[in-house]
Amino acid sequence: METIDGTWIMKGCRRTDPDCLRSPEDLLELIQRVGFLPLFSGTIPGFSVEEHTPPEAWWTDDFSTDPWAWRQILASNEQVAYGKFFDRKAGFISKAWFPEFANYRRDGYDYEGMYADGRMPGRNKKLLDALELNEDAVGLEIMSCDIRKKAKVEKGFEGALTDLQMHAFLIMSDFRQKTNRRGEPYGWHVATLMTPETKWGYDWVNQSGLSPEASWKRIVSQVKTHFPAAGDSDIQKTLGIRH
Repeated sequence: METIDGTWIMKGCRRTDPDCLRSPEDLLELIQRVGFLPLFSGTIPGFSVEEHTPPEAWWTDDFSTDPWAWRQILASNEQVAYGKFFDRKAGFISKAWFPEFANYRRDGYDYEGMYADGRMPGRNKKLLDALELNEDAVGLEIMSCDIRKKAKVEKGFEGALTDLQMHAFLIMSDFRQKTNRRGEPYGWHVATLMTPETKWGYDWVNQSGLSPEASWKRIVSQVKTHFPAAGDSDIQKTLGIRH
């Protein structure tokens, strides 16, 4: 997606293109094959959901064909994680590849160690503490609006949530509506968040066994395998965190 004269221009495909995604099942298959995929286009050609879907399919509220709705379907899928993982923008990482992202992005730290070494702001730690994590980083699944209230973080709240997703400490696990006092749903669907360890278990998320640098090289190699035109600087901007 790019903005021209204040107008969003989608970099989509035609419905007749052989690589066109026609369903959330098609998208899930592509994510699992590639390993990870941003929602919107960037500087790496073809490396997005946007570029594999027709522009007119977006924001129609038809869950069978709308890629914006597919993210709600796939966020809770056991085989993928959804969140702001790509240059602070949204996208998907497969279950198989998430351990490499966690290993690289966390740089060998758990969140308490990162905070103790001065590499995590206090407000970020407050948000994770609100999930009531145990020693295996497993805890609650909470709507984003409720995390804000529970952690009592107002200033920098959205940025802190994004930081935690970029460092692979948080994922968006579902989208739900708020409920009123009678238990009736209302309003927009709001993201719920949890740790990846809550979704998949500590052992799965922390299984890499490689150095953070080696995980990064694996990730870069995977991008170049599927998107040969990707330049090193573009990969670093889209995927990396400079430790």
